[in-house]
Amino acid sequence: MPINLPTRHNERLARVVEIVNTDRELHTLWKCANVNAVDRSGITDHGEVHIRIVANIALRLLRLLDDGGVAMSVVANHGLTVKEAEIIVFLGACFHDLGISIHRNHHESYSLFLADRKARETLEPVIDDIEERTILTSEILHAVAAHRADETCLTTEAGILKVADALDMTKGRSRIPFEAGSMNIHSVSAAAIDQVRLSKGEHKPIHIEVTMNNSAGIFQLDELLKRKIRMSTLMPHVELVAKVEGETDKRLLEIYSL
Repeated sequence: MPINLPTRHNERLARVVEIVNTDRELHTLWKCANVNAVDRSGITDHGEVHIRIVANIALRLLRLLDDGGVAMSVVANHGLTVKEAEIIVFLGACFHDLGISIHRNHHESYSLFLADRKARETLEPVIDDIEERTILTSEILHAVAAHRADETCLTTEAGILKVADALDMTKGRSRIPFEAGSMNIHSVSAAAIDQVRLSKGEHKPIHIEVTMNNSAGIFQLDELLKRKIRMSTLMPHVELVAKVEGETDKRLLEIYSL
């Protein structure tokens, strides 16, 4: 299934999406990564569906930040444009989990040498200037390396990818590894997240609202999402609110906020 996302007259991004959608090697790497994740490790999906979700969330986060006046790092540090930043976060989303095709453990590091080659191959037909291609490749690789929960992000684009990755968490799609079919705090909390909504915040550029069916979902927010936001560059720009709706057991909280 092709990746569809709103390119908003960004012709270079549209061309990059076309190249990604016809890249058989890349799609096969996503399949291999998912075999290692789901079939061999018994954890949640890290394949093509995850890539589509993260790419769309990342683009939405970037545009909310841009609308809120937050500068992208490639603009501030390299004099490029937001259109190039969109390419960085999109390809960062496409490449961030490629290393799982080698091994789930330390996959962020394994992803780098695969992402380096794929970034250069993907960008070469779109961007003629070698300096600009090199800058974008470097920024993409930083975003891939920094999507690890405990790694510091040095760019806005890397922070966007880190948070977007964590937000693929609805209805059992937790980014915290848990054994399929097991009953523990990991699996129960993963099943507790019903919906994640992104919108313009009242006081900050990004408002994240998480709807839970059970208070156990707080584990997901504390153990992953909150840590990733704090280790990203997005912390000053995000409002996070979680609500419990339809809980049948004892209500432990009415609202959770960061």
